[in-house]
Amino acid sequence: MNKENKRKLETLLEKVANERDFEIYGLNIKTNQNPIIVEIILKKTNGDDISLDDCALFNKPASDEIEKSNLLKCSYVLEISSQGVSDELTSERDFKTFKGFPVNVELNQKNSKVKFLNGLLHEKSNDYLAINIKGRIKKIPFDEVLKISLCTLKD
Repeated sequence: MNKENKRKLETLLEKVANERDFEIYGLNIKTNQNPIIVEIILKKTNGDDISLDDCALFNKPASDEIEKSNLLKCSYVLEISSQGVSDELTSERDFKTFKGFPVNVELNQKNSKVKFLNGLLHEKSNDYLAINIKGRIKKIPFDEVLKISLCTLKD
């Protein structure tokens, strides 16, 4: 499948998703498989989790639109899934859920050297992130934080 047809397919599927309060988080077309695999990764627009029922309900309208479009002129398998769980913390919900868990914080300090800190997630405010490093609370201004990920704590 060429790039233009993939874009057309993605646009078509985004329309179907938007009508059902979903977003297309990813579209992978595995042409090296026989039959090819069209993998659609869904996300809810309101941030809620995707259920198995959501995937099943999206399958029929997505399949119907693909068939009507005539963009795929071969056999294919349609797979609908959720984005899954990421180890990167981004939402307020993530910070509440994983309070006390080990995190790796990637920093971009003013001298432009990237540094990593490991500790237990203690608190997140609008201005800073606080982590517990061996019993001491370290507050890191958010303008220095590049990424916060779950990890295993190392001594």
